[in-house]
Amino acid sequence: MKCIPKKDMIRVVVNKEGEIFADVTGKKQGRGAYVSKDVAMVEKAQQKEILEKYFKASKEQLDPVYKEIIRLIYREEIPK
Repeated sequence: MKCIPKKDMIRVVVNKEGEIFADVTGKKQGRGAYVSKDVAMVEKAQQKEILEKYFKASKEQLDPVYKEIIRLIYREEIPK
């Protein structure tokens, strides 16, 4: 397992209301997990249901979160 800098990761947070979402600022309140900004790794995590296990949540609950993470990665890769 290699160490990846935080700037190369996206934080996923579950807040007190139980909402799970991608936190691009990395400062939102709640329990968090970090996901690599590598689409292949995000897809692999989705296949293995890594975030589902971490947050004890359903696939249906996290499917939009994975899509949002991938969208954020692609948006960041587009030159401004």
